Amino acid sequence: MSIQVNDTVPSAKVKVIVGGEASEVDTAEYFASGKTVLFGLPGAFTPTCSQAHLPGYVVQADAVKSKGVDRIVCMSVNDAFVMGAWGKSSNAEELVMLADGNADFSKALGLDFDGSGFGMGQRCKRFAAIIDNGTVTHVFIEGPGEFEVSKVENILENL
Repeated sequence: MSIQVNDTVPSAKVKVIVGGEASEVDTAEYFASGKTVLFGLPGAFTPTCSQAHLPGYVVQADAVKSKGVDRIVCMSVNDAFVMGAWGKSSNAEELVMLADGNADFSKALGLDFDGSGFGMGQRCKRFAAIIDNGTVTHVFIEGPGEFEVSKVENILENL
């Protein structure tokens, strides 16, 4: 079952990249304080993710943060090196890049899928969530091939 409103963020070990530096964190602890917009996508450097999803949050980072958001976190099932390079090449300095290299967090959220048919292995569904002090207050999960509800514009409307 996928994560839902009023659920607490589950625990998984991931890497976060801030300012080009990667560190391991436990997601339950990391999201336990403050207000966070978390968005997940199938893969770094993939078409929709690189041309629309991540750039929307990069461009609107100030608008999102002006609504009381402490951090914007972009997650994908890629390693920390790939997520760091993707963040750097996308001018995503205002965002935290979260590397869920083994899909452990995606699985804990109930948002993983098997992309083996596309040569991608385990991946994360496209989604966005608003998390306040460790509790999910909003969650928007895209259907296969869709890109509507997880856009930054929808998040701004719901903050």
